[in-house]
Amino acid sequence: MSKSMSANHSNGSAASWRRFRIRLFFLPIIVLILLAGMSAMATRPKNLGLLNGRLHPLPPTPNAVSTDSVNELQEMAPIKFSCSPEEALELVIRVVERQPRMRIVEQQRDYVHFEARSLIFRFVDDVEFLVVPEERQIHFRSASRVGHSDLGVNRKRMEKLTALIERELAAFLR
Repeated sequence: MSKSMSANHSNGSAASWRRFRIRLFFLPIIVLILLAGMSAMATRPKNLGLLNGRLHPLPPTPNAVSTDSVNELQEMAPIKFSCSPEEALELVIRVVERQPRMRIVEQQRDYVHFEARSLIFRFVDDVEFLVVPEERQIHFRSASRVGHSDLGVNRKRMEKLTALIERELAAFLR
């Protein structure tokens, strides 16, 4: 191989490496822009609120949990209460409002809907609670508005909220 061919080959390798590094630098930026765009374009779904006196069924994606789910991966147990239904709903609201980035969107006599926003990309999850007096239970549903997987965020949130609500209910009865 001549010196000029060898120099040409190393210049080509250096240029290829430079292009690779530039692409590697811009790829995360593009991903961040796409995620931010998805978050900004997400609208409130139509399957919120009550349907025949119950919370709406979940979408078939793994980014949601509910006490009424028939899918074992999405199912969680409802919260039991022994105070009045009004006191149970007030307690739920008090506990959830103390959590960061949660805000009430709608409240009815036995139902409340919160929006939970993620810290970084401001993704919104819809968190709903329904007090069912006849069952002496609080049912809930938490679902992401966009995407397929939430890496277990909705389940972790509802496990935390369930524990906090149950602790407050126990303290309330003392």
